[in-house]
Amino acid sequence: MTERVKVTVGEREISLSNLDKVLYPAVGFTKAQVIDYYARIAPVMLAHVAGRCMTLRRWPDGVDKESFFGKRCPDHRPGWVSVALGPGDSGGGIDYCQLNDTAALVWTANLAALELHAPMAQSEDIESPTILVFDLDPGAPATIRECCRVGLVIREVLASIGLESWAKTSGSKGLQIYVPLNLPHTHQHASSFALAVGQLVARQHPKLALVEMNKSLRGGKVFIDWSQNSRHKTTIAVYSLRANERPTVSTPVSWEEVEAGAEGSPLIFEAEDVLARVEKSGDLFASVATLQQQLPLSSDSESR
Repeated sequence: MTERVKVTVGEREISLSNLDKVLYPAVGFTKAQVIDYYARIAPVMLAHVAGRCMTLRRWPDGVDKESFFGKRCPDHRPGWVSVALGPGDSGGGIDYCQLNDTAALVWTANLAALELHAPMAQSEDIESPTILVFDLDPGAPATIRECCRVGLVIREVLASIGLESWAKTSGSKGLQIYVPLNLPHTHQHASSFALAVGQLVARQHPKLALVEMNKSLRGGKVFIDWSQNSRHKTTIAVYSLRANERPTVSTPVSWEEVEAGAEGSPLIFEAEDVLARVEKSGDLFASVATLQQQLPLSSDSESR
């Protein structure tokens, strides 16, 4: 018999179940701890996920078992979990969950939605990305150390044309560089710009980075994935847990930490580490949600 507990989060009453279920068996991290993490990280996380068409990746039996992606918001959702029409798939648009308050994050955590994936655009205008991302993926034996080196080069290129950027770990192997836009742009413009920057970096550092999709070419190099800026793509949300052996988190890091990472300093943070970092330093990603920046125009992509 499923054990259920009713809790009140803000003005919402939520029924939680199987709180003792271990979702990270290697370290005994339970569903209750997952829920607790998302409830406590909500004050900083919501600025980055609210108002977006969120994709949930769920591990109902733990990270060592099968998972599944959920784009379509479950029919059994509470009435107060809002939905928004998003890109969907080849069959057309679908209704995605919107995680607009702490209660919604707690509800998704109760579904064992360990990973929360976000698009670059908000649901009110899915044609206009508010963020541009460079997703840096290391091909073994390259590691996050090489990702940090590439990230620093990308930062220099962006700074040379007056654009500010922020870094976060993927929570897994890689690093991601975010460029806040928060002004009208098209996905094509963002993708074309990201590709152009990636090509420049790859030409400057051919032994370190590449932009080609062919996985056979990635050994020992960092793939600069510019395609994550496509209309239908999502990227792991900042502050989301990852389904690794341990409860690691996609964590904002300072550029000083990236520099240290390029020298070999580890950049792996777990749930409790991240909560402590936020308590000490606040949201290192805050400006990504607010700073307005304009990408330079190109011949094949125009700002709207």
